[in-house]
Amino acid sequence: MQRPPVLALAALLCAGLVACTPTPAPPPSTSPTASASPSPDETLLATDTDHASAVGTLAPDFPRELVPVPEGAEVLVSAAEPTADGLLRISLNLRTEQDAAALLDAVRGPLVAAGFTESAPPVPEAGLAAQATFSRADGDELLVVGVLDRDGTRTMTLGGTVARPAP
Repeated sequence: MQRPPVLALAALLCAGLVACTPTPAPPPSTSPTASASPSPDETLLATDTDHASAVGTLAPDFPRELVPVPEGAEVLVSAAEPTADGLLRISLNLRTEQDAAALLDAVRGPLVAAGFTESAPPVPEAGLAAQATFSRADGDELLVVGVLDRDGTRTMTLGGTVARPAP
């Protein structure tokens, strides 16, 4: 027996609705929810970092003599990655209670002693307590430093490219 077209269409729609109906969500879990603030031993970074970066310490190839960690500062994350043109791309993020001027002085000393020239930014970045740019070798080597001051703690970020240290 042949179905009228309206019944066939209704049958197809019902079959489509059954196939497209989403599965009900599982009941809410009674397990504890995530904390808004991580515990001191948690990290927001992936745990399987490559050899060019390190969490809580200086990366293996980081130029420690050129950019030493200021006294009393805690390294949050660092990286040192060789580039194709023979330079080293570095970054350093640290936290300290040192005031912004002393922190910038601690970075400035070794860089200026190594032949870097300091320049102030044309327009200081809003919200930063201190900021400076250091360059050497006609600008091939360039480091930018910014210091954020929040609630008595300074966070410093330094990044750029430098010559690879001699082995």
